[in-house]
Formats: sequence, structure tokens, C-alpha cells
Amino acid sequence: MIKVFNHWFHRKTIAQVAVDLMFPVVCVILAAMWIGGGGHLELEKVAFYAVIFALTMVVFNTWLGIYQRVHSRTREETRARAVLSLYLAIPLAYGVFYLLSVAEIDRNFLLLSGLAALFTTLLRRVHSAHSRSGSILSHRVLVFGVGEEAENVGRVLRKSDPDIQIVGYYPCATETEIVVPVQVVLSQEMSLSDTAQSLRVDEIIVAVRERRGGALPLRELLDCKLSGVRVLDLASYFERALGQLRLDSLRVGWMIFGEGFRQNWRRTSVKRLFDVVVASALLLLSLPVMMLTAILIVLEDGLSIFYRQERVGLDGRLFKVIKFRSMFNDAESDGKPRWATLDDDRVTRVGRLIRKLRIDELPQLYNVLAGDMSLVGPRPERPYFVDQLTRDIPFYAVRHSVKPGLTGWAQVRYQYGSTFEDSVHKLQYDLYYVKNHTLFLDILILFQTVGVVLTGKGAR
Repeated sequence: MIKVFNHWFHRKTIAQVAVDLMFPVVCVILAAMWIGGGGHLELEKVAFYAVIFALTMVVFNTWLGIYQRVHSRTREETRARAVLSLYLAIPLAYGVFYLLSVAEIDRNFLLLSGLAALFTTLLRRVHSAHSRSGSILSHRVLVFGVGEEAENVGRVLRKSDPDIQIVGYYPCATETEIVVPVQVVLSQEMSLSDTAQSLRVDEIIVAVRERRGGALPLRELLDCKLSGVRVLDLASYFERALGQLRLDSLRVGWMIFGEGFRQNWRRTSVKRLFDVVVASALLLLSLPVMMLTAILIVLEDGLSIFYRQERVGLDGRLFKVIKFRSMFNDAESDGKPRWATLDDDRVTRVGRLIRKLRIDELPQLYNVLAGDMSLVGPRPERPYFVDQLTRDIPFYAVRHSVKPGLTGWAQVRYQYGSTFEDSVHKLQYDLYYVKNHTLFLDILILFQTVGVVLTGKGAR
């Protein structure tokens, strides 16, 4: 994992983006040099247009989710995204290289060179997304512990990262019950540091519940770290690998004494300035869409156009969120709050469309300008549900230490949540945001939100 502006990126994702940027540029330059025939050649201009083409394709691929580390996707789904990316690349390449004003260069040849390079990278991307063998980026991990937490770690690692190779589980002296499969339990004949060295381990994950009374071999763990092996506790590993703070591994001491969870006037000021500038621009750009939406709502189900609802904001303060009304006027006539569900019969035909395209959220730009919300942050929830979730889920109130957002880290990483279990999963992403939020992460989330809207992911 590589940390960039307080946010963790998987090394494979960084490598994929780097290849997608460099390979088309190199291919186009080599093609230009080959057909240039030794004459005067403006390589700088050729390279400039090739970089524009490569950067734009990286943007498209990001919106299409090609760089997302999703391991539940079928090969057909991955292939479909790659084909769509190639379809988008053809008119883009024609547009970019048509503007290239170099008389000595055959534009069509350059265009084909760029498309061929893109096709090659996409073909490789489809193959690597469903291949787990021979990766030079694979990581050898040793799990310290053989109990329930160690078994949970192994299950999550196998599901979340196919490049992880668990070399075994090293028993802890204080654990009496072995939950992991016996055949992968390592012998204690060798010390932990010697075992890590002999197995060429890259990382050790400490997965034991009880750490008092000499449960951890601190000296041996220190020797491992000094020899170049990374040693991580559960919370730190899941934060880096999954972009979430898992509640089953989270401890108050780790939150207090670790990095992050900091709020200061500089970050607050920058975030507020960013919110006002971007929200104002988005409000102006979306006015025609908002006016058309208002007309359609009135034509189908009459007034009112907007829906105001009490939500919980910063530090638990209540405010009225504003949305386009997407349900019938009598949707909650019984006065009982309910989660929105898939194919909810309370939703109008117009409401179903604007929910899918996220148009119903646009009036919340006013909440952003008013200071009740931010562009990015945990989604605000209704007081009725907040009371329940705060009582039943540990650390739920921590998400209210920042302003709620129009979009958030949980929204781009997890599908729409309508159950208690969904709320637990989304909280783990919200806690990651609260701990690590920066302007860079806000921009990244807004960028990924475009892809979520375009694909209709998670709409209800």
C-alpha cells in the first residue's frame, strides 16, 4: 500500500494507472519517430497530445470502475467495461489527433498506435483482474494468532485481496483454542523472527484479542520490524487494505493515541471555501435540470416540489435537509419512519428516475451553502434511526464529528444501505473518512461519485 496525502492506495492500482498513462504515450512517440523518417519532428507536440489522450482515458476508466479492486465481478462484467472504454476511446482519439497540426506526421497512424496501445492495456487488465498466479506484486503475510480473530483476518484477506498469500498462522502462547485450520498452523519450534525470515514474509498481522501479561513476543516482533518486515495490528491493516475501520478490530486506545481524527481551523477553513466555490458552480450548472425536474414532479403528483426532513448534523445538531420529492405525498401517512427499499412502491415514476440519476439530491447544494452540510462527508441520517444506531453500534456517534455530506466515502465504496447490517458496514467507511479526511480525499470522492452516478450504482 502507498500513502498519498493521508489516503492509502493499493500498489497494484498505482501500477495500473502508471502503465495506462505511459504505454500509449510511448507507443505514439515511437510511431511518430518511425514515420518521421529522420525529418524535422516536433516530438514535444506529439507527446503533448498523446498525454492528453492518455489522461482522458484514465479519467474514463476511473468512472467505469476499471481501477476499482472489486473481486466479485465476473469476467463478462470486466470485459464489458473494457469494451465500453474502447468505444469511448475511438471518438476521443479522433478528436485529439485531428487537432495535431504536424504536417510530417500521418495522424491516422498515430491514432491507430494510440488505440492499439489502449487495446493492449485493456486486454491485459481483463486478464489480470481474474488471474491470481505469478503476480510480482503479491505479498506474503504471516498472521500471528490462531483464534477467532486470526480466522476472521484470513477470511477477509482472501476475499478482499487475491494478491495476498497467507503463509501460515503462528500460535500465540496465551491462546488455548485453535480456530484456524490445523494444517496451516506453524510450528513453534522456531522463533517468530526466524520463521518470518525463513518464509520470506513481507508483513505480520497481529490478530490476538488478549495482549496483556506477556501475550505478545514484543522483542521478536521488534526484531522482525528491524529486519524489514512490516508489523501491523488489525485496525491498521484493515484501514490500509480495505479503506475502512472495522468495528471488530477497533479499540478506543488506538483511536486516541494513533494518527488521524484531527480537526483544526486550517482544514475547516479550506474545506468550507472548497464547499462554497464548488457548490455555487454546481448550483448554477444544474439550474436547467432542476427546473425541468420541478415541472415533471408537479405534472405527475402535484405540489409540493421539495421534501424537507429533519436530519442529524455536526455534533448531533438537527437541521432540515432539502431534496426533490421522489415519493407520493402520503408516503409516510402513518408517521412511522421506514428505510427506502429496492422497488419501493412509495416512489413515483419521476422519483424513480431522479433517484437513479441522483438528481433528487441537487437541492442539498443549498444546505451546503447554508453551512449545514459539506460536499463530502457521512450521509446525514434521521434522528429516529440515529437514536437506534447509536445505541446498538459502537462508535456510531463519531461520524457526527464532521459535517454530513452530499456524498461520502461510504457512498462510493458500498451499495445503498437499508438494514442494520448495511449501517454497520457503511459506518466502517465513514470512520475511515473521519480519521483521514483531507481536501485530496474530498476531490477523489467527488470524482468517483461521477462514476457512481453514471452507472446508477446503489440507486433506490
